[in-house]
Amino acid sequence: MKIINRIILQNFKRFDSFDTPLNQKLNIFIGDNESGKSSILEAIDIVISGSRSKVETIGVSNLLNKDSIRAFFGAGKKYEELPKMVIEIYLNECGNADLNGDNNSLGINSDGLSLICEPNNQFSKDIKTVLEQAGENFPYEFYSISFKTFSDRSYSGFNKYFNHVLLDNSQINNEYATRSYVKKLFHGNTDVANRSVFENQYRGLKQHFQHRFLGVLNNGLPYQFALKSSSKSNLETDITIKEDDIEIENRGKGRQCFIKTDFALNKSKIELDTVLLEEPENHLSHNYTLQLIDKIKVTGDKQVIIATHSNMIAARLGLKECIMLNSSGTSSIRLNAIEDSSSRFFMKAPDNNVLQFVMSPKVILVEGDAEFILMESFFKRMTDNEPHQLNVHIISVGGKTFKRYLDLARNLNIKIAVITDNDSSYYKNINHNYREYVNDKWLISADQNDERYTFEVSLYQNNKAVCDAMFGTGRTKLTVLEYMLQNKAECAFRLLEEKADELTIPEYIQNAIAWISA
Repeated sequence: MKIINRIILQNFKRFDSFDTPLNQKLNIFIGDNESGKSSILEAIDIVISGSRSKVETIGVSNLLNKDSIRAFFGAGKKYEELPKMVIEIYLNECGNADLNGDNNSLGINSDGLSLICEPNNQFSKDIKTVLEQAGENFPYEFYSISFKTFSDRSYSGFNKYFNHVLLDNSQINNEYATRSYVKKLFHGNTDVANRSVFENQYRGLKQHFQHRFLGVLNNGLPYQFALKSSSKSNLETDITIKEDDIEIENRGKGRQCFIKTDFALNKSKIELDTVLLEEPENHLSHNYTLQLIDKIKVTGDKQVIIATHSNMIAARLGLKECIMLNSSGTSSIRLNAIEDSSSRFFMKAPDNNVLQFVMSPKVILVEGDAEFILMESFFKRMTDNEPHQLNVHIISVGGKTFKRYLDLARNLNIKIAVITDNDSSYYKNINHNYREYVNDKWLISADQNDERYTFEVSLYQNNKAVCDAMFGTGRTKLTVLEYMLQNKAECAFRLLEEKADELTIPEYIQNAIAWISA
């Protein structure tokens, strides 16, 4: 079984430099938009494919890192300093001498494949002429593309050393994308020799049909009907996938995505080494997503590499398998240091917003629905900004599971304010309980008055007249406070809708908002 152990990028798209190890079975790239998740999958796809035409179709100008180009022009446009783009994938020992060598950026002996895109020295004079011109005219057209194994042996799409498929569910609307999916899966189930036989036989059958049937029709006609024989009309363009005798193109988008991903994950006749899944959650219902997660869990010997925005996929497949990227940098953070118990917790916890949490620079964690309903209003009143305008995210953890989130954040640069209840003992439940979580990046904020033991009590005591007027009418059995405690979310919502600007915000919440927004 071939495994990608490591990927190194140099001057590829948004990455001036990137280096990360990969797990043998499952790797989940998470991150916000423009963080580079898709670029990593694209890089792996390009170097494995060994397709010069694929690089040319995308365009060197769209692949070469823009910062490296700006740096080149800023340094004086010297020919010797033209940036080079490199993609390297390091493999496990595959038992193939063609793959093994030290022809890589690390200079280490390993099995591997690489793409090198660099100025073609045969055109050095032409390149220098371009560089001598005024302005910033970059010589993309004079770059060469080479695919090499680590033994310095050239390869191409016709003699690939690695079987893979890239499924991009974000492109499901595109007819070309569907044909491309089917082609990739067809290649995953056939080798080159068999495909050649199939294609030859298919062309022969078309010729037979043309002579046997269209020949009769064409008899006596001034022009002839014929079947297309171009490269755009062959076995690979005509073949499709069916389920229950229905072509995949006639299925709904969600079912199309599920079928294609499921097909790739299942055992193929020609075993795929690696399956690359770009946003597999796209167009999938909750139930289909759960089914897909189950499929991924039992993929057998395939290595699966996923780029996703889905909390469900990341959490249920295991946060320890996640590699986090950030749009503000080009390094990665692995979440494998999380405790096993916390990883299992997030697998089971519903609606945990875990990706929102790990990708946020600032987070307010609240305990329940009532706090969550009112917190945005409180924040805006105190700061004159919406939380997102200050890069603050408010997350309800659905109970007292703050420590699980804090444990997850130990290796992450997240500023966190926990807003919680003292449960009648500030010393025991706050000071003592969170003594190991005190640092300059985390604040645990609760009412220090033990009698104000929960949010509703603090809110009521700060706003007694408002609450009595709103909830006191017709009250015979329950006091206003008792009613608020039994109807937390509903009362919070009514206060938000009718009295948000009149409420006095509890001091401990004011402190947390002031601290997180500073």
